[in-house]
Amino acid sequence: MAHTLDKAQWKTYFDNLTKHLGANLVEIEVASLAFGDQIESEWVPLIGVDYDPKDDLIEVAVEGLDHQIHHPVEVVLEDGVDGVAWIAVADRDGNRQVIRFRKPLALPKP
Repeated sequence: MAHTLDKAQWKTYFDNLTKHLGANLVEIEVASLAFGDQIESEWVPLIGVDYDPKDDLIEVAVEGLDHQIHHPVEVVLEDGVDGVAWIAVADRDGNRQVIRFRKPLALPKP
């Protein structure tokens, strides 16, 4: 079931996600009105996700790439019985980045 994550939870949520990653592959898709939909990274190991409230930045580190999302305004995630299937982040310019997990990432309940 998809739900929106409250901004006050972003830092803690991404810290917990990074802590429990294991060997998980992700695909990063970027959608914008200016450039359309593009796959930025296809099934690469995820190293971590971090939210920096000071710089208002979400950083998605994958093997060979440091994907930055400046001024995020919304984080939506699909968190089912098996775990997190994808995370979508919208920025203030209307761009949307989707991080898809090849296999759902099971996180312990906080």
